[in-house]
Amino acid sequence: MNKSRRSFLKVAGLSVFALSSGLATMAGSAQAGARIGSYEPNAKALKAKRWAMVIDTRAFKNAKEYAPIIEACHKAHNVPTMEGHQDIKWMWLEKFDHAFPDDLNEHLTSRVKDASYPLLCNHCTNPPCVRVCPTQATYQMEDGIIAMDYHRCIGCRFCMAGCPFGARSFNFVDPRKYLSDPVPNPAYPTRMIGVVEKCTFCHHRWMKAKDKAIAEGRNPYELADGEYVTSCTEVCPNGAISFGDSKNPEHKVYELIRSPHAFRLLERLGTDPQVYYLSKREWVRRQGDNYLENEKTKG
Repeated sequence: MNKSRRSFLKVAGLSVFALSSGLATMAGSAQAGARIGSYEPNAKALKAKRWAMVIDTRAFKNAKEYAPIIEACHKAHNVPTMEGHQDIKWMWLEKFDHAFPDDLNEHLTSRVKDASYPLLCNHCTNPPCVRVCPTQATYQMEDGIIAMDYHRCIGCRFCMAGCPFGARSFNFVDPRKYLSDPVPNPAYPTRMIGVVEKCTFCHHRWMKAKDKAIAEGRNPYELADGEYVTSCTEVCPNGAISFGDSKNPEHKVYELIRSPHAFRLLERLGTDPQVYYLSKREWVRRQGDNYLENEKTKG
């Protein structure tokens, strides 16, 4: 009986050794084969553009004028309205103390304190949210837009902690329960409980515009100004929100972002936001870390 048991263990051990050796050899061969090839970028490949938004704060008198813009954004992307602090937001308004928390002082006028400021995802060139995401559920596309893969999101909310602009919302409850039936936009997917969401610069519109250009035999990376715009830009009644290719001199935003009155929020952090604001008021630009050369507040 003992001899039979020893013989079985011996045969089993030799079998495991032979199998592991074979797998190791196969793995080594596969790695050796993978190293044979190499990647060289095509010099004639199409280059992605850099999309940017410009909001002219001078054209808005009060919060009511922003309301139809925010409503259009939320309807287009099936963003629910919830009561309390669990509300989901893609584009929203904040008072001065929330929009510019680093520059509070007791001498601010009521006009400054009570004014409303539109906020959304800034689609930064150096996004801290992407760096801290452990599953790559939030990632940067070749055109610079920060996208979300809801199926990869595990709800850790690291991206929310990493974003200095507070531009992300977490679905603590099922958001679909707070949407109408049918949903406002059946063509756009809804989200589920336990995931983070945010503004996407209406990237699905970019895909449609690109496909249309390809079908017409045009370069999809040389779209005319206005071929791809966000929903908020499209419905803005006074044309105060502009969107386009910041690298294309023929696009309106190309000139607007180079205006001396253009500024971005928290520029000193080095994230390179792609949402710009326009204001001739020195104190407004000061909050966004932007100063004119002749202003005494510089530095």
